[in-house]
Amino acid sequence: MRIWQADFYRRPLRDETGKPLWELLICDATQSFKFSAVCRQSEANSNWLAAQLQQQAQTQKLPDLIQVFRPQSLSLIEAAGKVLGVKVEATRRTAALKLLLQQRAQEYSSLPNYTGEAYRAIALDTPPPIPLPENLWGDGWRFASLPAGDIAEAFAGLPLPILEMPESLLPLNLGLASTIPVPGVVIDGGRQSMRLARWLQDAKPFALNYIAGAPDGLILEAGLADRWVVATFEDSEVKAAAEVYQQRKQSSQGLHFLLVQPDDTGMTYTGFWLLNFDR
Repeated sequence: MRIWQADFYRRPLRDETGKPLWELLICDATQSFKFSAVCRQSEANSNWLAAQLQQQAQTQKLPDLIQVFRPQSLSLIEAAGKVLGVKVEATRRTAALKLLLQQRAQEYSSLPNYTGEAYRAIALDTPPPIPLPENLWGDGWRFASLPAGDIAEAFAGLPLPILEMPESLLPLNLGLASTIPVPGVVIDGGRQSMRLARWLQDAKPFALNYIAGAPDGLILEAGLADRWVVATFEDSEVKAAAEVYQQRKQSSQGLHFLLVQPDDTGMTYTGFWLLNFDR
């Protein structure tokens, strides 16, 4: 499948009349293909986008899928994709594009039309987290870890109803040593196990982060900008386990997991997700 990653948003640049400029930036997963074009804010619409994509079709075959991580870009790119018959996917997993955006952000300051404003290339406006719906609460949860070398073998061959293990997140493809502990969170869903797993699948989990506070919390990052409170706690032992969880994420290049199961017998599992905030 031919996949492009695309962003279309206002940059810290202005034209000769002082009007803000928007930039379309496209690449593939290896950055072997890259394209950029700018337009005035008054021209920033789906028609302009469709024309730019169509122009690329003269030298590059149009993709089967365009991935978009920025909520403000999504509707415009979806409309352009509809005109051209190209499917658009909302996903935060656009590592090549985000790297390209960060590189571009460094270049803007050397351009004559740079506005001088602070610019965070891939930062998104995120809402405060909200609690998970009560009908999804399971029987309990805990922090856990698995050796990196065991993850693929442990879950890839199981008949799990829901299994999300992107190739780009497999420990082997990240270059992790097999003995590195990959941290995770296990939820014993009880009777709500399948309902919770299906809800998570629809929500598109991206990362599960420990946030220190009063109380401390476990926050699920999902979709493009959604945030959910999975758990809160004040117990000192749980807090210590949460700190170890965060430390292990640093050693595992951000890789972590979420496992939903009916109970703690280890006999059956309902859903498994490999997660990584940086990818």
